Amino acid sequence: MQLSLGPLLYYWPRDTVLRFYEDVATMPVDTIYLGEAVCSRRHELRLPDWLALAQDLRSAGKDVVLSTQVLVESGPDATTMQRIAANGDFMIEANDMGAVQALTSLKKSFIAGPHLNLYNQPTLTWMAGLGAQRWVAPLEMQQADLKQMQASRPAGLQTEVFACGRMPLAFSARCFTARHLNLNKDDCGFSCIHHPDGLLLQTREQQDFLVLNGIQTQSAKVHNLIAQVPVLQEMGVDVLRISPQSVHMREIVQVWRDAIDGKRTVPEAESALEPLLVAPSCNGYWHGKPGMEYVSAA
Repeated sequence: MQLSLGPLLYYWPRDTVLRFYEDVATMPVDTIYLGEAVCSRRHELRLPDWLALAQDLRSAGKDVVLSTQVLVESGPDATTMQRIAANGDFMIEANDMGAVQALTSLKKSFIAGPHLNLYNQPTLTWMAGLGAQRWVAPLEMQQADLKQMQASRPAGLQTEVFACGRMPLAFSARCFTARHLNLNKDDCGFSCIHHPDGLLLQTREQQDFLVLNGIQTQSAKVHNLIAQVPVLQEMGVDVLRISPQSVHMREIVQVWRDAIDGKRTVPEAESALEPLLVAPSCNGYWHGKPGMEYVSAA
């Protein structure tokens, strides 16, 4: 089973991003997803910078994938997506159907991202026929449904599961970070750069509820399937995805690598991972429960 690092969902300063991926180059991850998948106004790195970074990480022995934006809102957004699709060097993670269409017209294989909503076998077979060589299961998919999908997935199609990180639950044309600060989206001051792990939203009862990340809304808790590694392996899942956070990434990756390789038991991995995360764990969706709940292996 392989380990991947998903695209950076937050807006970090350029130097921070470059230092982060310089460190990632020596971490025990197999695949690294690069690119701006959330907001086109984030310009600390542009496409040529991501491509140069991809070349550096490939030279370090990593398999590199370029992720497209989830919500394409304008002509320039579509142009950037087309440029990513047309690159001749790297595999693409398609995160909307426009990207799928672009890649299909170019007769290029691709990875079907988690936001394409592939919830049943006929849709999965159709996507594989368009050229998908790997699919990322939707974040809300529970264990029983994934098991059924695995039993009937098309031959040669790999499965990837979002296994650790704050879940990107929704995208909107409105920027909620800017709205929180009484700013217009077009004059947002790039305020999300001041929140390296998103802006926490609480209920009236002061309970952590959601995280605002520009136009993206995330879970407040961290989705964590570390206790399910043996189950995921038994299902034949090919890749587990970790989503970047601002702290402890090397230690987090190592815990996952040890769990996959059997160097830590499930309780040991659970215990080691929890204090490294930016918020308490949740895994309710996996168990068919409310997403914010956590079901321990114990």
